[in-house]
Amino acid sequence: MRTELPLPHSVSWVNVGATESDRGGFRARGRGGGGRRGGGQRSIRTDYSEVPKANELFEKYYNELGIVEDAEKDDFWNTLKRELPNSFRFTGSKGQALPVQQLLKDRYIPEITSIKYDGELVDPPTAIPWFPDQLAWQMTTPKNVVRKFPPFKSFQQFLVSETSVGNISRQEVVSMIPPLLMDIKPGMTVLDLCAAPGSKAAQLIEMVHGGEEVRTRTVVRKMKVDEGREVSPDSELTQEQMKVEVESGDWSDDGRTTGLLIANDADYKRAHMLIHQMKRLNSPNLIVTNHDATMFPSIKLPSEPVKEGGQTRNRYLKFDRILADVPCSGDGTSRKNVNVWKDWNPGNALGLFSTQLRILVRALQMLKVGGRVVYSTCSMNPIENEAVVAAAISRCGGMSKVDVRDCSGDLPKLKRRQGLTSWKVMDKQGRTWRSWQEVEEEKAKNGEEGLGRLSEFMFPPTEMDIAIPLDRCMRVYGHLQDTGGFFITVLEKKTEIKARPEAEAKQAEPQTSIVDFMNKIEAEPTNGTNPVEKTKALDDLAPLSTNDGSEGVSAAARQNKEVAPGTFTTAIKRERDAGADAEMSNKRPKFREEVDDPALQGSEDRHVHYPPPPPAPVLSATRPDTTSLPSLPAPLNGNNAQLKRNKQPYEEPFKYLSPTHPDLDSITTFYTLSSHFPRDRFMVRNATGTPLKTIYYTSALARDILVTNANSGIKFVHCGVKMFVKQDVQAADVCRWRIQSEGLPVLEAWVGESRGC
Repeated sequence: MRTELPLPHSVSWVNVGATESDRGGFRARGRGGGGRRGGGQRSIRTDYSEVPKANELFEKYYNELGIVEDAEKDDFWNTLKRELPNSFRFTGSKGQALPVQQLLKDRYIPEITSIKYDGELVDPPTAIPWFPDQLAWQMTTPKNVVRKFPPFKSFQQFLVSETSVGNISRQEVVSMIPPLLMDIKPGMTVLDLCAAPGSKAAQLIEMVHGGEEVRTRTVVRKMKVDEGREVSPDSELTQEQMKVEVESGDWSDDGRTTGLLIANDADYKRAHMLIHQMKRLNSPNLIVTNHDATMFPSIKLPSEPVKEGGQTRNRYLKFDRILADVPCSGDGTSRKNVNVWKDWNPGNALGLFSTQLRILVRALQMLKVGGRVVYSTCSMNPIENEAVVAAAISRCGGMSKVDVRDCSGDLPKLKRRQGLTSWKVMDKQGRTWRSWQEVEEEKAKNGEEGLGRLSEFMFPPTEMDIAIPLDRCMRVYGHLQDTGGFFITVLEKKTEIKARPEAEAKQAEPQTSIVDFMNKIEAEPTNGTNPVEKTKALDDLAPLSTNDGSEGVSAAARQNKEVAPGTFTTAIKRERDAGADAEMSNKRPKFREEVDDPALQGSEDRHVHYPPPPPAPVLSATRPDTTSLPSLPAPLNGNNAQLKRNKQPYEEPFKYLSPTHPDLDSITTFYTLSSHFPRDRFMVRNATGTPLKTIYYTSALARDILVTNANSGIKFVHCGVKMFVKQDVQAADVCRWRIQSEGLPVLEAWVGESRGC
């Protein structure tokens, strides 16, 4: 289930689908798109060996930074000028991945190993030493050898076949690192802020479901034993593996994982590319959203039951783990992206710094105390890496609030370098600066030409700043293990934070930000009768103002420009254009005085795309009512016209079926579904809430989120696994709904033996 984009010429022999590794070009896609992916255009096949590998500014900058020792410098640059090896990963649960891996070892590796070229044996694919269970592999065989010998053709067919059914994913080696450092356990809530095209998100959802196969199998076996039925020995996994999976599992839902992954992307088209990639994993615990990652909306949860006479308090989702694999200049991809050598300039990193910082700060705000954010880029530039980490920690209150985790003991066979603690900043004209003081002196002397994008926060923390252990960051260079370049940092949240406004100087005292106001308002009790209460309360606490203190929104704000600290900037378009392909996902919401749509007035979070989906019925304040969800009429023509005017795609709403729905009764009876399989998680995607063609299945937490936020304006693009599809049958003893192939792995264990399962 991959996109049909052309692969680079050097790897076209392994036609196993395009991933983030295959889409070249610098991206300013901004605010939620993810890193290393192009702007949606088809890449042009180019012979990598024919492209000149030289860029004076590129080489000058990194030589002056001294990111590697002098003895390594030649090896470092020579590696960057060589093609990247091919790599792939076995996907899915261990029960699915290990047999496919064994087939590679037993059949294809011996065939390739026996080949001789120029009198020497050809190097076969090898397992990546630091990836768990040898589930990731890499191959360095030259393409002229690959094309000459038949065993490689057989190997290629194996890769294509297994990729088509979702057992193999073509993925660059270094992009596999960030998910491994997140330490995801079953039952955790996870957010991937910049997820498209989805190779890392696929890793994350596999971890969310970790051990589920063994746990559900164990529950079903016990259920059969309790009912006096005969069970057969289970030999798909070793006893040791089963013990590990069972002991680390979440048993609160009959072995089914209670965790959740929300995968987000700012661009609507790329969000659907992400869905295409993720559908093959058949997860009911996945939600795909389409939002600007710098202003990702708060997600409301069902309120807890209250005592008689008490007041309802709002609850919002906090995440155990967040991946912020942010948009970046991508100069660590020079081994696969020839545009790096042609187009690199220091302005690429300078222009993305602000967006990267906003994404990381927003991630830390949404994180649970004790949770973990993994920040990563495929850039080697400290402006996009250590500078962003230091600035984010400073804005969030320092090391007492956010810690940099020491990962030196994780993935012990992965060769890496420590993060930088000092660096220079290069402006657009190629001049390098050691400190912000030097820049200010130059501005006072000769003006701001060429210095406009430089910021105080781009420079290393000074002795006056809070000490931040940036050496705990992780840098991966190509010459260390024949990979691309990558940067990873793991941040842990120690206590709740109040982010300092972005434009303040480093030493300024923390001030109340718009997020602080929102947090305060969200904590207040509400009876839910007036959806505009929060908007009015926010304006009372933080009235819209201009630089001179006058009422209303400044002219600069109305022109989508940055305004001075203290003004209301939540809805202002950021300074860097995200490109034409992200136009739809970067529309700003209207200010309060511009609102004329009742649906927008009911929005509880103004950090969202406009307009919101059609309104849903108001349900119980204590928990989503899944027993009697009323049907809704089709959206009004006015709403459709508004969508068209704003160029916003229309998404069908998510409507959950009553557990006593007649169609669910007939399905349960025909397939003799176990009583242990829940009936309150089936949904359809149409405004009437009627099962017309397809019935989907989701997890309980996904259901609670979709129902509770149905009229919030959050852009949910995808959720649920296709479980049943209507079929045209006339026989009275045949169910009108057949089990869809995507839903079979979820349902199979719970179908009665009379139906052959």
